[in-house]
Amino acid sequence: MVEVLASMSGNVWKIEVKENDVVKEGDVLIILESMKMEIPIEATHDGVVTAIQTAEGEFVQEGDVLVTINNE
Repeated sequence: MVEVLASMSGNVWKIEVKENDVVKEGDVLIILESMKMEIPIEATHDGVVTAIQTAEGEFVQEGDVLVTINNE
């Protein structure tokens, strides 16, 4: 399992994936908004999304787990 973390603090503007989606390294999973900038959070590995641990509109801190990917 791979945990995808928030690279900075900000609001979850949009979630681009659902649980059980197959993703490739580099696919955009979530878009954060901070200081009027949109920051895409990308998959770090190929795999299947097993959990989304945030919600649109939620404020997250740098280092918070956003998505879990099963890369086996």
